[in-house]
Amino acid sequence: MSTTTASRRWWRVASLAVGLVGSTLLFYGLRASGLSLRTALLTATVVGAVPTLVRLARGYRPRGLEAFFTVMLLAAVAVALLPGGGRLVLAKESLLTAATGVWFLLSTRSARPLAYQFARPMTEGRLGWPSGWESLWATSPAFRRMWRRSSLAWGVGTLADAVGRVVLVATSPADAVPALSLGLFVATAVLLNVATTVFYARCGAFDRRGPFHRPGAVAAG
Repeated sequence: MSTTTASRRWWRVASLAVGLVGSTLLFYGLRASGLSLRTALLTATVVGAVPTLVRLARGYRPRGLEAFFTVMLLAAVAVALLPGGGRLVLAKESLLTAATGVWFLLSTRSARPLAYQFARPMTEGRLGWPSGWESLWATSPAFRRMWRRSSLAWGVGTLADAVGRVVLVATSPADAVPALSLGLFVATAVLLNVATTVFYARCGAFDRRGPFHRPGAVAAG
């Protein structure tokens, strides 16, 4: 993969993440203007998804982590359109996070776990990572085990995030939930990224003298 292509994907992922923040800010702006909780939630969610919908309509197909953010964004729109009061819509958003956690867990038994699929388009051969991931997957049990365990960690962490969202909806003022949920999302993402990066390093992913970086080498175990 070219550096330019990977950089564009990182930029799109960053744009989607900024969109999440922008939607939250828009929600509070709409609430300040006097809109109801449900109307503000629906409007902010739909407006935040417009740029993504335009790209999809033009034929763009996201991959990797960008695809994950895109699916989550569109699913949030679908949830916002469901009938029910504003607090119920907020509670239903936790179902998306829970579904993602289950998706990660189930993928540990699939041909390629989700953590591998999300990371490969943007990091293979870049940022200290080795190249030739498919060859490593075919020849290295340690490489396969690393990604399956990483996906397991993301699954457990994301399910914990979903539980936390339910608690926030049940115990916090409704208007505070979007900001608190965004904070929880950021905290969960940062914690999981740091934890899994440390795990990858301990597995030798960034060791240029290790077996993952030697063409044709098979990692032990």
